[in-house]
Amino acid sequence: MRISFGDVPRRRRAVTLTTASLLSLGLLVTGCGGSGDEGGSDGSGGEITLRIGTFGSFGFDDKTGAKLYAEYEKLNPGIKIEETNVADGQKYWDALKLRLSQGSGLADIQAIEVGYIAEATGEAMSEKFVDLGKAEGVDTSAFLDWKVKQATTQGGEVVALGTDIGPMGICYRKDLFEKAGLPTDREEVGELWAGDWAEFLAAGEKYKDAAPAGTAFHDSASGLFNAVVSSQPDQYSGADGQLRWESSPGVKTAWDTAVEAARGGLTAKLRQFDEKGSWNAAFKNSKFATVACPSWMTGIIKDQAGPANKGKWDIAQAPVPANWGGSFLSVPKAGKHTAEAAKLAAWLTAPEQQAKVFAVNGNIPSTTEGLKSETVQNAQPEYFPGVPVGKIYSEAAQQIEPAPIGRWDGQVKTFLTDNGILDIETRGTSPEDAWNNVKKLVEDKIDQ
Repeated sequence: MRISFGDVPRRRRAVTLTTASLLSLGLLVTGCGGSGDEGGSDGSGGEITLRIGTFGSFGFDDKTGAKLYAEYEKLNPGIKIEETNVADGQKYWDALKLRLSQGSGLADIQAIEVGYIAEATGEAMSEKFVDLGKAEGVDTSAFLDWKVKQATTQGGEVVALGTDIGPMGICYRKDLFEKAGLPTDREEVGELWAGDWAEFLAAGEKYKDAAPAGTAFHDSASGLFNAVVSSQPDQYSGADGQLRWESSPGVKTAWDTAVEAARGGLTAKLRQFDEKGSWNAAFKNSKFATVACPSWMTGIIKDQAGPANKGKWDIAQAPVPANWGGSFLSVPKAGKHTAEAAKLAAWLTAPEQQAKVFAVNGNIPSTTEGLKSETVQNAQPEYFPGVPVGKIYSEAAQQIEPAPIGRWDGQVKTFLTDNGILDIETRGTSPEDAWNNVKKLVEDKIDQ
């Protein structure tokens, strides 16, 4: 799954949070595994509580997800599952790294976003995780090859199992497009910008000329940056894992596109996943007409746009094929119930369960059989009536050509969006100053 990362309150936020600040944010959860954990039984016949730490929306839960926890508990009497969820992915990762270094406060299963998987497989951190490639019930051949490789160390250990990938489209409001004089058929809409992000901006200019009052073409310049860079073969790091973001053609293309959108008044100047909920509210209040839409975004649209906007959204192809996001489940060695946790992680990421999650939440499977399943191929979620969501995203998934991932990619992405693009968009910072601010942050906070 998973997702564009946080920006509270923006440029002045350090990447590595202190223990005190994590405690104040409620991110250090006691009784979640490790030494001295009193949660759950000792496995001697009583009930075992397995705790899962996640960020964003994985679609496993019993309230708005695919009800996988309830299903697993029914299949496995004596197992109880509890999920702790943090909305902001950057804060989640900072807290997880601190817990791993301390060997305590860890959930039995911890989710990892793709932007941080290279750090998790690195020499310094990989020893903290169970090798799930050897765990009971795990079949790594079920996953897309490149998804397994992302989570595999140089020594061949598999530190995490893939939950989903993020093939991308563009979700758009048909009613707002119609009012602005733009086509509404998804094939015609896709043709507006096919092959070129510059054409996407050109469509934005057309929308802006006749935009319904109070609406913008796109939600967020920083979100647009993430979408564009996700479509590029060159991103933050080279094949050797070393950062080269400053000279990356992909980063430059994404930066220039996002800056043009921000300065051209094409966005609603929102920060995705902001803690105040402004971005969420903007879905419901129809403040923008398009959002870059990896498969997992459809679940967010459903949850945030609400019943009043059901049937108003459609999905067109992205200007360029892209993969934005996708996550994994890991089992920390410091957890109290590692064997049971590994079994649960294997079950949650199996093709059958991945298809169930997609049907409810839109997270596209990272398994070959999951992608081929009738559940995915025939999916037309109720919130998107008449939209062949399964076919759109499964076809987009076939076009993904993953770029190299380095251990610092997630943090550099956060600096570029939250401390670069967002400053330009909301504060009027010049692109030159914003870029230099990002450079300074990378130099100060990342020790390569």
